[in-house]
Amino acid sequence: MADSILVPHLADAMVRVTEQAAIAAEKLVGRGDEKAADAAAVDAMRQAFNAVDFQGRVVIGEGERDEAPMLYIGEEVGTGRGPEIDIALDPLEGTTLTAKAMSNALAVLAIAPRGGLLYAPDTYMDKIAIGPGYADGIIDLDASPAENIQALARARGCDVSQMTACVLDRPRHADIIDSLRSAGARIHLISDGDVAGVINTTNPMTGIDMYVGRGGAPEGVLAAAALKCVGGQMQGRLHFRNDVERGRAARTGIEDMERKYDLSELASGETVFCATGVTSGGLVSGVVRRAGGEVETDTLVMSSADRTVRRIRSVFPAG
Repeated sequence: MADSILVPHLADAMVRVTEQAAIAAEKLVGRGDEKAADAAAVDAMRQAFNAVDFQGRVVIGEGERDEAPMLYIGEEVGTGRGPEIDIALDPLEGTTLTAKAMSNALAVLAIAPRGGLLYAPDTYMDKIAIGPGYADGIIDLDASPAENIQALARARGCDVSQMTACVLDRPRHADIIDSLRSAGARIHLISDGDVAGVINTTNPMTGIDMYVGRGGAPEGVLAAAALKCVGGQMQGRLHFRNDVERGRAARTGIEDMERKYDLSELASGETVFCATGVTSGGLVSGVVRRAGGEVETDTLVMSSADRTVRRIRSVFPAG
């Protein structure tokens, strides 16, 4: 592609897309209805996409066409004019977090030139991720969590007791938690939202040094796009619970079902990543509705071309 996808109008347009999704979802915060919150975010995101001059194709979305009425995998969005772009998206990362008014709910997307994002099936993925500043190859998905956190501690020149790993609080992660604790590391457990969990490794202020565990493969691609923008590291391997999921992977073009993907394979192209807060968390603040009816949003924007990280606060007038 002759022109960078990071031309200001397109990057800024993606910010407006996640802002609109977050604003729509915020109206359902704390109301106990996950499906309604997700539907509101999906509808708002799709409308915002269709106002953008680009030829967008959803490669990570709300599911296959027969499972999702909008923003399904393969759906074309945009005006049909402009660059051809692949999109990974989660209009509401943290539906449960939103329904329960908990922290770290986000509206998230990543874009890349066609073919620049892994066409990941809707299955699980085993993941390990760290932020920037480490030598290549310092983590390995096939090593134990204890070995990985010890390697990071040596690289930082500190005791492993000063290292913190982020893990989804799930029964399936009992062995991972035991391994990390046996090494003396601290563990930050999260209830949902593993995209935010991975991205937290990029910000020293969060205190998170490593993310490890099994979560959604589509979310893994989204997180990889963010890490690519700042020079982090990540590995992932698809995990299948049954033959139906293996068939789903085969339909997306996956041939090696046991492949260990690194960051450059999960997000191979130039990327832009946007995350707007629905509820406040470690990355960004949530949507704020002011007394006069104005609405304020907080968005994290990353771009791989120049490895810039921006925080954008927008205020929308009442009405």
